[in-house]
Amino acid sequence: MLRYAGTDIVFQEFPDEVTLAINITGCPNNCPGCHSPYLREDAGPELDDVALLSLIADYRGEITCVGLMGGDGDPQSVMHLCDTIRLTYGDTLRTGWYSGRERLPQGFRPELFDYVKLGPFVEAAGPLSSPHTNQRMYRIHDGKLHDITHRFRKR
Repeated sequence: MLRYAGTDIVFQEFPDEVTLAINITGCPNNCPGCHSPYLREDAGPELDDVALLSLIADYRGEITCVGLMGGDGDPQSVMHLCDTIRLTYGDTLRTGWYSGRERLPQGFRPELFDYVKLGPFVEAAGPLSSPHTNQRMYRIHDGKLHDITHRFRKR
């Protein structure tokens, strides 16, 4: 079961998207220097299908993407929620997942996602915008992951 600690409308987490970012709690990664340590707590309302669709309905027509920010403790639930979005909205609403995992979880279903960010936050390496980052952002197309991390770097 996933829980969440609020939402934000964001413009930089997924390129060219207006994203409803849902901040999932219960993060197991404990990355030193994490900018959201409050997300380590398993707190907040449950994020089930009903709650998810209600959150999306509040912003429908204003957003192009739903980003699940976290959920590493229960990737099967992350996939289930993205499946719910796909079944409800088809290709009209894109989906993304920010994961601190090094690799995709067992049974990862790429057809449910348009974007996935992998890699724990390593303070010395910096965020996605750093040329030294260990994290990677992928655009998923035809079931294949394409590294688009370069899109976050300042020109």
